[in-house]
Amino acid sequence: MTTNTCLKENIRQFSIIFAYMETTRQQKIARLLQKDLGEIFQRSEKNLFPGAMITVTKVNITRDLSIASVYLSIFGKDPQNVLKTVQASTKEIRKQLGMRIKNQVRSIPELRFYIDDSLDYIENIEQLLKK
Repeated sequence: MTTNTCLKENIRQFSIIFAYMETTRQQKIARLLQKDLGEIFQRSEKNLFPGAMITVTKVNITRDLSIASVYLSIFGKDPQNVLKTVQASTKEIRKQLGMRIKNQVRSIPELRFYIDDSLDYIENIEQLLKK
């Protein structure tokens, strides 16, 4: 391999790693959103989501802080139905979030909710390892 080829490969690997790295600002906003969304879900479980316990497990936010991917762990009822209810309530949840963090961010990010299935994945791996 020539020096030029090695340099190009190193730059390519660095750009791939950099694309997945979060800035300090992204990490701070993600933690803030995770904490406040968790409190919002905790308070509204009785009204909007009876019989379901919702935990915010992870929040990823885009570099421009405009879109937040929120991963939820749902216990109790059917997770897919609860997720549909959460997605239908996105506007209200975003409004409540805005009331909480309006003095800390310029704009409230668009919220996209997903089911966090990492616990199911871990459980599946453990069962496979036991065999």
